[in-house]
Amino acid sequence: MSAKQKSVPKKGTFASNLVEYLEMFVFAVVFVVVVMTFGFRLCEVDGPSMNKTLNHGERLVISDLFYTPKTGDIIVFHPGNSDVAYYNKPIVKRVIATEGQFVKIDYLQRAVYVSADPTFEASEILDEGTYAYYDTGVFKETLSGTASAVFEVPEGCLFVMGDNRNNSADSRNQHIGMISEDCVLGKVLLRVAPFTKF
Repeated sequence: MSAKQKSVPKKGTFASNLVEYLEMFVFAVVFVVVVMTFGFRLCEVDGPSMNKTLNHGERLVISDLFYTPKTGDIIVFHPGNSDVAYYNKPIVKRVIATEGQFVKIDYLQRAVYVSADPTFEASEILDEGTYAYYDTGVFKETLSGTASAVFEVPEGCLFVMGDNRNNSADSRNQHIGMISEDCVLGKVLLRVAPFTKF
């Protein structure tokens, strides 16, 4: 077969190449919009309740793709049912317990217990050494004058607390209470601003 007889691939016309590039561009834009709408969101920390893990004004990337909350996760949720307008906004807290668990808080000892047993006989203190922070300059927290409190987490709900234990409105607070898993906007993946703290 001579060189002249060999088939030479035809180059696409300018119009067909342009259509192909436009299709790729539209697909990429749709993909990014879908991911940003349903997969990832930006959120801002509001207030001191997560000090010193996260600080006021820091911006976070969160995601709810294939996410099931578990103890220790930092999440963003929107209670939506609070009778106080201040709490009807996205809030950042840490998951302490999930459905079916019991939480016991000893305010004097600064100890949190999580157990499937309401008697707490076989429970251990929750290891919070890397994140719990007690701002002793704020106040010594008690509920109704007691030094401890016990909470049961209902089905489909979470018990959450801020890392700044003495300065956090969370599941201990009647205006927030237990958080329905349906109210979870996503898990915190990373901090994106300020740029000095990654």
